[in-house]
Amino acid sequence: MPYAEVIGDPIAQSKSPLIHKFWLGKLGLEGDYRAHRVTAADLPAYIAERRDDPAWRGCNVTIPHKLAVLDLVDDPGGVRASIGAMNTILRGSDSTLTGTNTDAAGFFAPLTGLDLSGRTAVVVGSGGAARAVLFALSKSDVARVVVLARNPLKGAGLLAQFGLKGEAHPLARRLPVDAALLVNATSLGMTGQPPLALDLGPLPDDALVYDIVYAPLVTPLLAEAEARGLETVDGLEMLVGQAALAFELLFGAAAPRDHDDELRALLTA
Repeated sequence: MPYAEVIGDPIAQSKSPLIHKFWLGKLGLEGDYRAHRVTAADLPAYIAERRDDPAWRGCNVTIPHKLAVLDLVDDPGGVRASIGAMNTILRGSDSTLTGTNTDAAGFFAPLTGLDLSGRTAVVVGSGGAARAVLFALSKSDVARVVVLARNPLKGAGLLAQFGLKGEAHPLARRLPVDAALLVNATSLGMTGQPPLALDLGPLPDDALVYDIVYAPLVTPLLAEAEARGLETVDGLEMLVGQAALAFELLFGAAAPRDHDDELRALLTA
């Protein structure tokens, strides 16, 4: 039976198997999708082993491997030079492994109606997920991007890489008063992780707060934003969006997005 996986460390919290199995069932397709814990030390061996498995269609890649896999698979689409992180690996019939990234498109899908012209976006983080977010913002009309990161120099480098105007600061930085969008692109707030401690007071009333964390669905950041009456986007939006793109690549069929309400109910049960 053909199968695909999601790999990461930790991985027990992943909802990707529920999503892909739901779509496989709706479409009546034979296949399986599993979560598989892979440590950083075991990543090269995992890739080598799966390369020789004809039933393996590929995998989705999550924290902390989105950068490390760049050195382990082919990159025909130039992901290294553009986003600089991979979240999907595909196995060809000739055992070649290629990587791509569906995070950027999945992230931006819920924001298509948001007007960022002349406004500022704040992105928390400088890892693989933040790369996808910044790449997506580089294709928008945002005027300025502020990166808040443990390593501001790394954040500044990402701004330069994606041609974005703005600056990078430590996490403790006060939020700018003109921010139309705040994105948490870290694991802070995830179950088992400390919360993202930010004062949302400076944000304007029309700001949107977006947290890519989905376990829990309502993170402390989103709870504070909702208490402020701000518009929010939870991590399921990006998760399902990027998963739909990956599903089609892995299984050769479009994800049945007309069942999204049923899927969300399943994921939040």
